[in-house]
Amino acid sequence: MPPLAVRAYTATSTLGRGLAAHADALAASRGGLTPNDVSSKPLACWVGRVSGLEDSPLPGEWTEWDCRNNRLAWIALQQDGFADAVRDARARYGAARVAVLLGTSTSSIGATEEGYRRLEQGRMPADLHRPALHSPHSLAGFVAAYFDLEGPCLTVATACSSSAKVFANAERMIRLGLVDAAIVGGTDTLCDSVLFGFNSLELVSPEPCRPFDAGRQGISLGEAAGFALLERVREGDDAPLFVGYGEASDAHHMSTPHPEGLGAELALRDALARAGLAPEDVDYINLHGTASQKNDEVEAALVARTFPASTRASSTKGFTGHTLGAAGILEAAITLLAMRDSLVPANLGAVSPDPGCGPQFAWQAEHADVRIALSNSFGFGGNNACLAFAHAGAAS
Repeated sequence: MPPLAVRAYTATSTLGRGLAAHADALAASRGGLTPNDVSSKPLACWVGRVSGLEDSPLPGEWTEWDCRNNRLAWIALQQDGFADAVRDARARYGAARVAVLLGTSTSSIGATEEGYRRLEQGRMPADLHRPALHSPHSLAGFVAAYFDLEGPCLTVATACSSSAKVFANAERMIRLGLVDAAIVGGTDTLCDSVLFGFNSLELVSPEPCRPFDAGRQGISLGEAAGFALLERVREGDDAPLFVGYGEASDAHHMSTPHPEGLGAELALRDALARAGLAPEDVDYINLHGTASQKNDEVEAALVARTFPASTRASSTKGFTGHTLGAAGILEAAITLLAMRDSLVPANLGAVSPDPGCGPQFAWQAEHADVRIALSNSFGFGGNNACLAFAHAGAAS
């Protein structure tokens, strides 16, 4: 696949707002999980909450779109020069030639929950009677409206792989000549449906999550927003490159991965093939690593049998929690930071490594020359995605 330039990217999570906050936290191995104070009823767990959203309504002209999810998206759009980069692309290519391709799992369902809690004679309260809000497409619709874009506008909702799979959609649209640039990314926010839903599956840990630890007890949920702008590489470009992707769906079980990691391996090998890479070329892998029993077991075995000891690997969900539909873009941004800063993030939270983990695992932060990196995102139903990134000039 011809590489695409990652012209701009940004992220907001419990680690802070913007790339600098994330880089600082990763360098210091400082996580952001806190005791749960989000759910409408008590639930003893830890979450990766973005502070200040309750006091950050959207500006007046965007009130129709106002909800926790779109507030978080708005904050991320204002950071790291991202909005300016999008406006430059719109001026360069035209409003119809820039796509908006965003992933989410719950979108603005938190606002819908609130509406049902406050029903007035069986009807949605007047202040929440906004049809555009109560839709999985709310996020993408809001971002397209904000930038006044007229190109393809697509929502991908494949659980935890959502905002990774949009990179694949962008590559196909650009390669086929449908668009010249694409905003990719996603946003998901904490709400009762997420917290109590995952708790009903007995997946939520009562303590901060510990990916790949022998004594892990489950996931910690978080919220995040992130975006990247993809376009064709220009002559003399020094932007980081998106060089490959793999997608697969093993359809093994609604919430449990295939016991041998069939779909995950298919996605991984597809990404390597599309990027023209061998396993030994990969310097770092940002793992899906949720701290659930089966996910970590399967992913650790996949890494151990595929990559040499020199490849470094870690999960960063111990920093941020599992941000669901935003996990793909958040961890893609962290992967790009690892390349930029030559820093492999620690596998935060693990104190007793699972015996199934191989020598590839970086339990503490490591300084390393990260030229080529992968980011794994594995969703419910075995819906898997793997992204490959490279420094300019590093890809074959």
